[in-house]
Amino acid sequence: MKKFTLKNGITVLFEHKPTASVAIELLVKTGSNNEAESLRGVSHVIEHMLFEGTKKRKNSREIANLIEKIGGELNAYTSSERTGFYIKVLNRHFALAVDVLADILQNPLFRPKDLIKEKKIILKEIDVVNDEPRYYQWILFQKTLYEKHPARNPPYGSKETVSRLTRKAVLNYYHQYYHPSNLIISVVGEVTGVKALLEKKFIFKGHGLCSPVFNEGPNCGAKEKHEKREVVNSYIVYGFKAVPRNHPDSYALDVINSITGRGQSGTLFQEIRAKQGLAYEVNTQYAAEKDFGYFAVYLSTDKKNISKIKILIQQQLKKLLQVTETELQEAKDYLEGSFSLDNEDTLKQADLQAYWEMMGRGELAEEYINKIKAVSRKDVREAVRKYLSANQCVVVLEGK
Repeated sequence: MKKFTLKNGITVLFEHKPTASVAIELLVKTGSNNEAESLRGVSHVIEHMLFEGTKKRKNSREIANLIEKIGGELNAYTSSERTGFYIKVLNRHFALAVDVLADILQNPLFRPKDLIKEKKIILKEIDVVNDEPRYYQWILFQKTLYEKHPARNPPYGSKETVSRLTRKAVLNYYHQYYHPSNLIISVVGEVTGVKALLEKKFIFKGHGLCSPVFNEGPNCGAKEKHEKREVVNSYIVYGFKAVPRNHPDSYALDVINSITGRGQSGTLFQEIRAKQGLAYEVNTQYAAEKDFGYFAVYLSTDKKNISKIKILIQQQLKKLLQVTETELQEAKDYLEGSFSLDNEDTLKQADLQAYWEMMGRGELAEEYINKIKAVSRKDVREAVRKYLSANQCVVVLEGK
């Protein structure tokens, strides 16, 4: 992977890869964590607005059609810490992809009529999330887990704050955070002349705000939150505060996530579903971001099984203190295999490169497997004791 900086300060990561496709992702180092209380959801609104038209391309259909009519893909996302815009096309269309991405990032119109429309769409999106337990369980979990850290706020904001956002507020936020030193461009594919093309197309300048760093200590005692829902199954998230990606213990937590939650062979799936038959899906997640992290087990089950499942989760996590060499090696092999398979996809690799650069160094993507291989049984045991033994946070969307 090559890393360089454009004249205006944009960081670029480029991996030359002999594939038919090329992917380009532009990552803006801002998300919902940066938003003031009155601006909750503004990052997500801007993500939507950038597809609504430029001086060169007047509406969202024209922008989308340029990429989709050649079989390509373009989309965007907003998270707690970043906003990403990406395009994947055949290699021969790379120049077009760069032109479109540069245009929507640098020349958005922010028309009042489009803002009104997109706010309505986002309000519907919020309804969808709140109505779907598989989505809403995570909103409730992070809100319960964190007391002061802004990760407790959903990236889409609230219906109240989104409704009140003005064009002036949206533009001010855009100009504060959408500037060269706050951007990362990641390119993966068999293309040439990358630097020259990016220098030609990404010409905007200026300075603005950068993302602050937030910290919150461990939970002072266990937490449990129940909400009754008109659904058949109950949804459980059982988790803990953990460390962000830059912490050396993060790799041991990746291994733990692999041991407990990889597909149908994970220890929690085997115990709760395969042996006990108490749930259909059983999964784990280690979310490792720049300044926060959490580890969680999540599943759906019948209401009568909730207490028993909580005990089984505790037992399986405790068993990690006696992790075997076979379990450790299988977890490492799984992580190496899934990492390598993901990197066969140019878009997944572009996103991964941008993520690691956001974490501190894009080169860490190339070092990841060696870091995983270095995790020992002692590292796993210590991570369990530090992060997964007490002060758990449990949220339950309680069904009928």
